[in-house]
Amino acid sequence: MHYTKKILFIFTTIAVLSSCKSQHQESETFPYPFLNYHLSMNQRIDDLVSRLTIEEKISWLMLSNPPIPRLGIKAFQFGGECLHGIARSGRATVFPQNIGLGATFDEELIFRMATVISDEARAKYRAIDSLNDHQFITGITYFSPNINIFRDPRWGRGQETYGEDPYLTSKLGVAFVRGIQGDNKNYLKTAGCAKHFFAHSGPEDGRALVHNNPSKKDLNETYLPAFKALIQEADVQMIMAAYHFINDTPAAANPYVLKTILRDQLGFKHMVTSDGGAIELMNGIQKFTRTPEESALAAFKAGIDLNLGDAYKKLIDLYQQKKISEKDIDVSLRRGLEIKFKLGVFDPSEMNVYNKIPTSILNSEEHKKLALEVAQKSIVLLKNNHVLPLNKNLKKLYIVGNMAANIDVLLGNYNGLSGDMPSVLSAIISKINPGTIAEYRPGVMLDEPSKSKADWTDPAHQCDAIIAVMGISNLIEGEEGESIASEAQGDRPDLGLPKNQVAYFKKLRSYGKKPIILVLTGGSPIIDPEIYELADAVLFAWYPGEQGGNAITDIIFGDVSPSGKLPITFPASVEQLPAFNDYSMVNRTYRYMKEEPLFPFGYGLTYSSFDISEITLNKKEFERKDTSLLVSVKVTNTGKVVSDEIVQLYISAIDQTFRTPLYSLKGFKRIHLNPGENVKAEFNLLKKDVMIVNDEGLEALYPGKYKITIGFCSPGKRSEKLNQTKFEVADFSIQ
Repeated sequence: MHYTKKILFIFTTIAVLSSCKSQHQESETFPYPFLNYHLSMNQRIDDLVSRLTIEEKISWLMLSNPPIPRLGIKAFQFGGECLHGIARSGRATVFPQNIGLGATFDEELIFRMATVISDEARAKYRAIDSLNDHQFITGITYFSPNINIFRDPRWGRGQETYGEDPYLTSKLGVAFVRGIQGDNKNYLKTAGCAKHFFAHSGPEDGRALVHNNPSKKDLNETYLPAFKALIQEADVQMIMAAYHFINDTPAAANPYVLKTILRDQLGFKHMVTSDGGAIELMNGIQKFTRTPEESALAAFKAGIDLNLGDAYKKLIDLYQQKKISEKDIDVSLRRGLEIKFKLGVFDPSEMNVYNKIPTSILNSEEHKKLALEVAQKSIVLLKNNHVLPLNKNLKKLYIVGNMAANIDVLLGNYNGLSGDMPSVLSAIISKINPGTIAEYRPGVMLDEPSKSKADWTDPAHQCDAIIAVMGISNLIEGEEGESIASEAQGDRPDLGLPKNQVAYFKKLRSYGKKPIILVLTGGSPIIDPEIYELADAVLFAWYPGEQGGNAITDIIFGDVSPSGKLPITFPASVEQLPAFNDYSMVNRTYRYMKEEPLFPFGYGLTYSSFDISEITLNKKEFERKDTSLLVSVKVTNTGKVVSDEIVQLYISAIDQTFRTPLYSLKGFKRIHLNPGENVKAEFNLLKKDVMIVNDEGLEALYPGKYKITIGFCSPGKRSEKLNQTKFEVADFSIQ
């Protein structure tokens, strides 16, 4: 074909196709423009908003959005929980509780897990939608993740967080949100929510009455970075305000919190929700307002778009009294509608690829395997006197402890349910040699002395090894009002193992030198130095999810080398901690704690040994312009076991005139090495990684000397003693 004719043919073809497409669009009929998916989202929202009455608009500013039959619109529910799997809605894969996810130090793993969670969320939503049963727990908007900083280990809800470090929390939180919200250019998979904004971390007892007034430095250095990261790097769709007072005003009625900081400083543009019942508390125990109308007005004016409660029913009265305008109502309404349109609520089901996810994936074998992998990588080996891994061919094994057969300790709070949740006991029995004689006794109750004289320590005499599974559960720690065995409303004032368990463990040890492997469960530090001294090996398992029993057993018997790291400092005593209700970061966490801890942040052993050497920097001066600093080290597996290890990079400012962290985590990498193998681990430090915050809360590149420390845990004398390995150190400067 002649070149000119060929070009003409191509343009003619394009014109015909475009004409056909145009005719096809014109031939499509839509009852209303808001249903026309060819229009822009703003055009569709404009049309829908114009068709709603003021009563309908207000009804959609609360958790349960009622149907509007005249427009063919079904009911919609905001809300749901998916911290570590779909919660409170039947069968779903249960991953380790968030504090265990923090212990993985693995962004890619958290992203894969969150992708599976959102797959299951879509499948669950589709299944329940087919039953036309729109319940609170079945939506595709989730009030997760909790990215508050676990600043004080006594906080009962600290288990819901990724730990005490803002950098680790930011990285894992971003990975989680990207996983649950998906990467489709047309639709959100689910909508995530970062909570609780801001500086929320106990005490649980009277949490709505707490006054949290962090300094500008602590605010910008510790409490806000994770929210900033999720907003600016992951485009999280919702933010949940906290319950407590900030500068004498509840967070959910606080323009400084919700407008000055959230909207203006952090640039958040989407929907803000209250916490459950937070607005109603304002004229209740908080005594901030006198009436429900005043509470609704204060929250609405401050910037709460969605009321998790029923206070916003009063908005119709406020509107009629001309205290709020329809234009103001439309602003909040549009933010909720934007999420609905992004989720594809008003589009034909077949248009959304996420609606094709089958229900067969719910708690599938593939998802169980991932739950096992996450659990394996979350468990932390705190001590090992060469007794682990344990030989599967023992002649006689004694399994003891109140948590050995308890599946509650697999779950944590805000949990889902699985039909396959083997306890540690059942997993051990499945793993050992068929000829091994195994005996089990609970031995001790959770937190009170036995009422019988029997103590079940006798089998310890004849066994080859003892596996003691002890610890705490959500009966002792958790959210206010849910931990029924806690006198502190879910918090843990003393951080110890219950005294009856300590006494029983000491008695077990007194019966001889049989090796004792102690497995501890819980979502916060257990700091009894005595039990760590008496045990031959200690595994901290957190609340490890549905496959936690199998993961623990895999590690005990050496099928997998442990590789988890502590995402929170274990203090040596409560006396090392500031007052629980003091939100200053002075002497808190590894970043500011001056005393030597029991176990440092980032600490955890493997079954192998690793060495770090040959640190290099591509330059000794970090330039003020937007640039980077490349740091590398050589990491070698010097042991005899294939294993993962987590390399951690910390930065210290040496000579600033204002208070700076002793160390700040600014990079981590999980590496997998065979015995004798080595690899170069590289860290690319960006401008934001090197910036520090002064006493006025201003973040910048400040001139001076800086130190980089790379190792397998946070630096310090206690770290060097426990880890028995050197740190690689290098300096750079900012002029």
